[in-house]
Amino acid sequence: MDNNVLGLLKLRIKRGINLAIRDSNSSDPYVVVNIGHEQKLKTRVVKNNCNPEWNEELTLSIRDVRVPICLTVFDKDTFFVDDKMGDAEIDLKPYTQCVKMKLDTLPNGCAIKRVQANRTNCLAEESSCIWKNGKVLQEMILRLRNVESGELVVEIEWGGCSRLQRSIRGTNVNCYPFNIQCMNQTTL
Repeated sequence: MDNNVLGLLKLRIKRGINLAIRDSNSSDPYVVVNIGHEQKLKTRVVKNNCNPEWNEELTLSIRDVRVPICLTVFDKDTFFVDDKMGDAEIDLKPYTQCVKMKLDTLPNGCAIKRVQANRTNCLAEESSCIWKNGKVLQEMILRLRNVESGELVVEIEWGGCSRLQRSIRGTNVNCYPFNIQCMNQTTL
């Protein structure tokens, strides 16, 4: 693994909800994922569907948790440039705060942290970081920006804490320095 990589993040692009129509009565959407200017991944195209199901897992190398993950939805066109159907960002900081906690004594399905939807993020509703099967997961519904309608349902999972001991805003961060108690049980 590259010495500058903090770890690997699994990003599951689950589905789109009420995506904008860009063709005659539907769209052929796909999602492009960027992190910084270094990585660019994309999902497959789902033909003729404004509520596509991708259920694809993409793996990103994380070098800096302060750099957001950018998702852009496009409509695939045959003869013209693909139409943009909105964009959203995932802020990794709340999630990585959970990854740093000592969680191995928590029950499965425990909600560790709640992240509220607000004007500074792309969340459509509150999202929780969940302890499940020895891993921290966060499912979220992202409201697309710069478009008339559309949301993406995604989930992130840290694939290891190999080099998360890094300086974040001048503070040394360790993988599991804190103890935490379960906020509540959820059914997953």
